[in-house]
Amino acid sequence: MQITALEIMTSPVVTVKPETPISEVLDLFAAHNISGVPVVDEGGTVTGIVCEADIVRFSSRLHVVPLIRSSKWISPYTEIADIASFRKGFDVLSKSKVRDVMRRKVIMVEGSASGEEIARIMARRQVNRIPVVDTEGKIVGIITRSNLIRYLAQREDE
Repeated sequence: MQITALEIMTSPVVTVKPETPISEVLDLFAAHNISGVPVVDEGGTVTGIVCEADIVRFSSRLHVVPLIRSSKWISPYTEIADIASFRKGFDVLSKSKVRDVMRRKVIMVEGSASGEEIARIMARRQVNRIPVVDTEGKIVGIITRSNLIRYLAQREDE
């Protein structure tokens, strides 16, 4: 028997709107122990996705957090002279909206997609979450790496 996205996904989904402040997104990440959320319009149609890495990249462009070369590790060392610059960056970040950082090209699947198909998409496209949508593009669930790992573990037990 083929397991579908509808059986693997998490629902309901924590979502945000494009005008949601980044500070609220960070609060949602902490409150729900998640690292990314779909962005939806007023009708529930997926228009983007935002994750921690997107916010860190955006923050580095604002010089909110210093990054060590290409390793993407946040530096624990800060020069005193940089504190004013960081404070200004944090102010800009707190006023920024999801639309400023979200990725607009979102890989999505419909509920009938198979578990194997989803695993291939995640591996090939190197994504950690895939929104599940209905035929009109409205969100009905989300499949994360954790959902996929649980699915694969169940397959091993069979």
